Amino acid sequence: MQAKTILSVIGVDQNDDDLHSAIELCRGAKAHLSVLVTALAAPPIGGYGEVTSTVWLEERERQTEGLGRKVEAVKAVLKADDISFDVNSLFTEYGWAENEIGERARYADLTLIGGGFLTHDDMRQEILNGALFQSPAPLLLVPKGYAVSLRPKTVLIAWDSRNEASLAVRAAMEQLTAADNVCVAIVDPSATIGRNGEEPGADVATFLARHGVRVSVDILPSGGRVVADVLRQHAVDIGAELIVMGAYGHSRVREWIFGGTTRSMLEQAPVPLMMTR
Repeated sequence: MQAKTILSVIGVDQNDDDLHSAIELCRGAKAHLSVLVTALAAPPIGGYGEVTSTVWLEERERQTEGLGRKVEAVKAVLKADDISFDVNSLFTEYGWAENEIGERARYADLTLIGGGFLTHDDMRQEILNGALFQSPAPLLLVPKGYAVSLRPKTVLIAWDSRNEASLAVRAAMEQLTAADNVCVAIVDPSATIGRNGEEPGADVATFLARHGVRVSVDILPSGGRVVADVLRQHAVDIGAELIVMGAYGHSRVREWIFGGTTRSMLEQAPVPLMMTR
């Protein structure tokens, strides 16, 4: 994936750490930075009483003013840097956030979510849902305190022979071909023709090698641990600077529910994580 437009989602009450991380990423990639400052609108409270309605309207006005101040502050920071950028705001109800984020992410090559947003923002679940399931663009999640680059030297691929994993690999092909070491990690594979082949990992390793990727395959026993824990530990063990994996979920009415491994990795990513669905 060659990123020309990177969407960075930040919260109205955040500090500038995620913003500076996005700036550095875009500078290194020579990409346009599109910043979306988000705020969750306070829902109506109480009944239809005049006092309650006045309180609610005052709160909405306060939120709108705060969002405007944050947008101007972000613009001031970006104007001091020599990168291409635009800044927009999203003031939304909780139930609409997922769709609205998806609409914005469709016109970016990559959606960037920083650790500050995940720690403090009450919209994070809806933002992640929208970025992953309402847009084809990959999601890049950066844990708090980590620097991020689209040129990592060591990459871990979480592989399970499913379409989501294959799409994630294809989306990250530029990163994989540029890396010094790419490790395909498979947890407790079954050596079957219909799933992982007679030699688990051999098919995807051959595919990647034909693209010029310097690839190795690690078969990881879980030993009774959950898959996410095994992947996290292996990423640390090999010094991975990026994890690439597919995102999984199922729908219930209109709500996306993350699968267990996807949810766990999103909540506790040990290093930057690139997900695609």
